[in-house]
Amino acid sequence: MSTATHSDTTICAPATSTGGAIAIIRISGPETLDIIQGISGKDTFKPRYAHYVTIRDQQGNRIDDAIVTYYPAPHSYTGEHAAEISCHASDYIVTQILQQLTRLGATPAQPGEFTQRAFLNGKMDLAQAEAVADLIASTNAATHRMAMSQLRGGISSELHSLSDQLQRLTALLELELDFSEHEDLEFADRTELLNLSQTILQAISKLAESFKTGRAIKQGIGVTIVGKTNVGKSTLLNRLLGEERAIVSDTHGTTRDTIEDTITLHGITFRFIDTAGLRQTSDAIEQIGIQRTYQAIEQAQIVLWLIDQQPTDDELQTMQIRCQDKHLLIIQNKIDTLQQPTMAQFGPSTMRIPQKDLAISAKQNASSQNKTINIASLAISAKQNMGIGALEEAIYAAANIPQISENDVIVTSARHYEILLRAQTPILRVIDALTQHIPADLVAEDLRATITTLNEITGQSITPETTLQSIFSHFCIGK
Repeated sequence: MSTATHSDTTICAPATSTGGAIAIIRISGPETLDIIQGISGKDTFKPRYAHYVTIRDQQGNRIDDAIVTYYPAPHSYTGEHAAEISCHASDYIVTQILQQLTRLGATPAQPGEFTQRAFLNGKMDLAQAEAVADLIASTNAATHRMAMSQLRGGISSELHSLSDQLQRLTALLELELDFSEHEDLEFADRTELLNLSQTILQAISKLAESFKTGRAIKQGIGVTIVGKTNVGKSTLLNRLLGEERAIVSDTHGTTRDTIEDTITLHGITFRFIDTAGLRQTSDAIEQIGIQRTYQAIEQAQIVLWLIDQQPTDDELQTMQIRCQDKHLLIIQNKIDTLQQPTMAQFGPSTMRIPQKDLAISAKQNASSQNKTINIASLAISAKQNMGIGALEEAIYAAANIPQISENDVIVTSARHYEILLRAQTPILRVIDALTQHIPADLVAEDLRATITTLNEITGQSITPETTLQSIFSHFCIGK
């Protein structure tokens, strides 16, 4: 945790967005009490009590009646003297109050400056500070739970445990170096050290691997809808979104570019992309759209291949190749126009899954690349709203997202992920050194490097001001 360091300046900023009935203006810094006394004409503010005051301008004109709460250091969000003004949410009122605050000595806050001060004053570590931004930006239950876990110190607790173990081992090895004249003296059992190092590597690797899940949940699961022209892709997108988002027409090639929107299924955000229809065409614009379709397939985690007739073997093979390491849902559309809608017609070699089975099939090998593809199938009518609920459940199942609680540690930050990857290098050198009986001083040095690298996540090893500015610059004003 960072050493407490109070700023000489007092900052102010609105902490709520426009459009509501009530606005909150936040103040933090050494002159906080003087400023709220000056703006309200009230001499005494009992800590952590709501005080009803009248805020006036320099000429004594009433701006608004408001509630002011004062938080003396260190019992505030930032660890400094701080206050919050609750006023009516008129843009004019908020602007007038901010002008009076700056007139009395406050400085407009920069993005993330309140949370940065909280970090610098030891109120939270850097991982928790970053979780504040994630919590504000959370758009569904899963992202909210992940942010809450990190804000409550989930990843910090894991890293502190790893660091404590590494510190203990480093201390034992350094103690051996102090008694280096006794060549046979070992304070650290090499077998125990090797086993613990391997356990630490596994823990670091597990955290790094969780980033794939964390990133998918945070950014949304990519789902691309593909198929020939006029097969019903835009109709399906509109049905899933519950609105007329894409143009529907009987004319071939109506959709010439990708159309993207999101829905939430079981607390998880899915990003749906409707693409240009796949067909042979001489239209240059339509060809560009088809190329973007292939790019959308590459970027997706789940591909919905919409068909209304028997696909050829070449079409099946092409789609399998393009969907390697993805989940492919083959969807027969327009079943309302068929006398006997069934998936059995597609043959046992590729479509062995019955329509009622929503489970993902066993992995099928794409022999040319030695990769895998997960295939499932079902039948729907996008136009008549038949089978859409089953399709949504199949899409959610294909995402394969584990149930996440506030106690689960999931890495969502690319910065954390990059640090975890770097931390694997020195701990791997430790394991290699222990198996080859490398001298203790070199092992200790790599253990220290592992500790230093991991501590970058919580901020214990971060000192450059530019690094902190980079981290906090994406925060909103008032946080």
